[in-house]
Amino acid sequence: MSGILLTKTSTFIIGPVATLLGYLMNGIFNVLDKLGIPNIGLSIIIFVLIIYLCMMPLTIKQQKFSKLQAKMSPELQAISKKYEGKKDNESIMAMNEEQKEVYKKYGVSPTGSCVQLIIQMPILLALYRVIYNIPAYVPAVKNVFSDLVNKLVTMDGASEFLQTFKNASYYAKQFESEAFTAGSEVMKNTFIDVLNKASTAEWMSIGEKFPSLSSTVQSTYDTLNQYNNFLGLNIGNSPWYTMKEAFGTGQFLLVIGALLVPVLAALSQFLSVKLMPQSNNNQSSGNETADSMMASMKMMNYTMPIMSAVLCFTLPAGMGIYWVAGSVVRCIQQVVINRHIDKIDFDELIKKNQEKAAKKVKKEVDSSVVIRNANIRAKAVTSFDNGMSQEEKDALIEEARRKNAEAKPDSMAAKVNMVKDYNEKNSSK
Repeated sequence: MSGILLTKTSTFIIGPVATLLGYLMNGIFNVLDKLGIPNIGLSIIIFVLIIYLCMMPLTIKQQKFSKLQAKMSPELQAISKKYEGKKDNESIMAMNEEQKEVYKKYGVSPTGSCVQLIIQMPILLALYRVIYNIPAYVPAVKNVFSDLVNKLVTMDGASEFLQTFKNASYYAKQFESEAFTAGSEVMKNTFIDVLNKASTAEWMSIGEKFPSLSSTVQSTYDTLNQYNNFLGLNIGNSPWYTMKEAFGTGQFLLVIGALLVPVLAALSQFLSVKLMPQSNNNQSSGNETADSMMASMKMMNYTMPIMSAVLCFTLPAGMGIYWVAGSVVRCIQQVVINRHIDKIDFDELIKKNQEKAAKKVKKEVDSSVVIRNANIRAKAVTSFDNGMSQEEKDALIEEARRKNAEAKPDSMAAKVNMVKDYNEKNSSK
């Protein structure tokens, strides 16, 4: 059942990718543990760094296409403007054909960077799932909960009590599942899911509700706090919760640290967007739809960082660290990519793409000509018994031999001639 196994996602494609990424996260955490620094925050940063470095070739390809698209854009817009308002099939087909010729001219596919995006999207979504559900993918973290959970499932009212926790509503289906029975693995895993998202106050309330478990609750919390402690912040708590708690105890440095997470998330994302190759947003394309899309994209560049700040303020700080780490890595990556792309002679690249496209077209034309000629020769051979004179037959055979001699090894013509020779030999037997 989806979501039962410690919220391991079973979504199509994303599930298997998340499992693979989970092995990587587990390996990183185990290495840090052996080095004496078992820290989830540091594991997240290293994890994000490795993933983005692995995806760098795809990012470069995607941005090469963006540069080429910027060069094609005026021609494509001119074609769109030419057929603006024409909705009949002939006009639409003519416009598509002209646009296709522009793509051929620059030697690129209309789908462009779609393949790169299709590959990257499940990776990024799976990356989020792994970071949001660390115990599901890192056994060492899950094991910390085991002693407490094994005792908690035997306590009367434990299930009802945990369902009062703020984030327990996310796992309502698991609590209502038929497999959710006393002491079952489903119950244990659901308890771990809830406890993994619990705040400090909620952890302490368990000891108050079940006094016999207070020492186990404290030792479990202390170990998890060691794993979750990153530069003085408990990344299991949201910055909002940390700030409220810090204000109550007068720990103003902790307030600043908690506030930095959403602020850095917004700033780093804004910077990564500004470093991306930008089209000339100040010039009108002359196309109302294109201009509207351009304005929407420009607005998104400003609203997304703000949304990131709001989300990072309310989600566990670990997610904020993921956001900041990802944005910082993208910024550094983008600087490197920009320098690499600036050195590329795009006019030369376009020329090479055009040459490749021309060779491909020539090959297709040559193949069709060979097939047509082969069909003509085949028809001529079948007419041997249809009243042709011996002289005409000899001339036709001589022509076929000459064609055989001119055919390049392994070419389509050579293969056609081999088949013809084979058929002639068999027919003569």
